[in-house]
Amino acid sequence: MPQERTAVVERKTNETDIKIRLELGSLESASEQTISIDTGIGFLDHMYHALAKHGRWSLTLACAGDLHIDDHHTAEDTAIALGMAFKKALGEPRGIRRFGHAYCPLDEALARAVVDISGRPYACIDLGLRREKVGALSCEMIPHVLHSFATAAGITLHVDVLRGDNDHHRAEAAFKALAVAIREAVSRTGANDVPSTKGVL
Repeated sequence: MPQERTAVVERKTNETDIKIRLELGSLESASEQTISIDTGIGFLDHMYHALAKHGRWSLTLACAGDLHIDDHHTAEDTAIALGMAFKKALGEPRGIRRFGHAYCPLDEALARAVVDISGRPYACIDLGLRREKVGALSCEMIPHVLHSFATAAGITLHVDVLRGDNDHHRAEAAFKALAVAIREAVSRTGANDVPSTKGVL
C-alpha cells in the first residue's frame, strides 16, 4: 500500500500566521479532494485553488497577514509555507517520475510548465503580465509566488505563458500548467529507486 504523502506546516512571523495541511495527489490518485483556501487575497486564493485542484492535492491553507500594509508578505510567505509543506509531504523522492511537463490553455492564453523534483531550487518564470493588479493581487507578486514556492520546495521550475491577451487568463493558465506538471512529476513509477544517476536528490 503506497504511503500517504501528507504534511502539516505552521509558520508564524511578525507579518503572517500560516497554517497548512497538504496531501499530495498524482496521476493515479482517485481519492476525493478537500480544498479550503483563505489568504485574505481573493485572486491568490483562486490561484492556489487551481494549483490544488489540478494537481490532485487536498489542501487547507489559512493565513492571517498584514494586508493593511500590502499583499507582499502574505503572497510570499504563503508560497514559502506551501513549498515547505510540499517538500515535507513528498519526503525522499524515491519511486517517482521526477520530471513533469504540461501545456494548459485558458481561452486565448496558453501556458507551459516544466518541473524537475531535483533538490536544487531554481525558477525561471515569464508570465508577461501587463496590469498592475489582478483583483487585490499585485501582478509583480505572481511570478514571485512561483519563485518562492520553488525555492522552499527545492524544485526546478520553468513556467512560461506563450500567448494571451488577458492577465487573469495568463496567470491562471500558468498555475494550471504547473499543477498538471507537478502531478506528473510526483506520480509513482512502481519502482523504489531514486531517479538520479547520483543516487540521491
